[in-house]
Amino acid sequence: MELKRFAGKVVLVTGAGHGIGRAVAERFGAEGARVVLNDLDEARAAEAACAIGGEAMAIAADVSSKQQVDRMFDAALARFGSLDVLVNNAGNIHAARHFLEGDEQWWDKLLGVNLKGAFLCSHRAAHFMVRQGSGVIINMSSGGATRAHRGNVAYDASKGGIEAMTRAMALDLAPYGVRVNAIVPGLILTYDLSPEDAVERGKVVPMGRLGLPEDLAGPTVFLATEDARYITGACLVVDGGVLVQQRSTPVDTFPLSRFPKIG
Repeated sequence: MELKRFAGKVVLVTGAGHGIGRAVAERFGAEGARVVLNDLDEARAAEAACAIGGEAMAIAADVSSKQQVDRMFDAALARFGSLDVLVNNAGNIHAARHFLEGDEQWWDKLLGVNLKGAFLCSHRAAHFMVRQGSGVIINMSSGGATRAHRGNVAYDASKGGIEAMTRAMALDLAPYGVRVNAIVPGLILTYDLSPEDAVERGKVVPMGRLGLPEDLAGPTVFLATEDARYITGACLVVDGGVLVQQRSTPVDTFPLSRFPKIG
C-alpha cells in the first residue's frame, strides 16, 4: 500500500542535493509532501527537485549565513505559506586534520555549517512552527557526538553540540507543540568509494556492510509522522550496530603516520 502520510505538508531539507539529504527529500516527496530542497550547489538542488517532481522547490543557500537562511525561508514561505518539518542535514566534513594542526578558520568553517547552520535554520523554523502550534525539527548527528574520530576534533565537537542542542530545543519547544529529535547515522556510503574500499570499511559494521542513504530516509521520515508524536529530545541511532560494539576498527582512516612531528 502506498503511503501518503505527508499529503499537503511542507518539508524543508537542507543539504538535499545528494546523499542522505536527497534520499530523505525523495522519501518525503514520495509520501506526498511539498518539498523544499536546499543545497549550496544550486544546480545540484535543482536536479534533485526535478527528480522528485510535483511541487518540489530548490533553493541554494549557505546555512551558515543568517542572511541566506532568512532569504531561503522567506522564499519557501512565500511559495507554500506553511512549514511542517525541517530536516537539518547540511553538513561539512572537511579534510581530516590533527588537533595540533587545526586553526581558527578550520574550526569556524566546520562549526559554522554543522552547528550554527542548524541553529539558524531551527530558530527561523521554530518561530513559524510555534505560531502554527505544531511542527517537527530533525537534526543530523553522528557517532562522533559520543565516540571520537581521530583527526576530527572540530567535526566531533559540532555533532556533540547538535545532540545537546536537540535535547535543549526539545525542552524549550515541547509546550508549543513542536518536537525536536536527531538521527545518528553510522558509516554511510555517500561518497565515491571504490567497491574494494566500501567492502573494507564495511568490515567494522556488525551488519556486514556500509549503510546507504536510503537506510536513513525511512527512520528520518518516521520521526516526522504521527506514529512518533510522543517522541521528542531523542537521538535515533541508525548505524548497523557500530556504536554498540567494543572493538577497534580494522580501517584506520587517520593512522599515526599522519600525526605531526613535534620538537
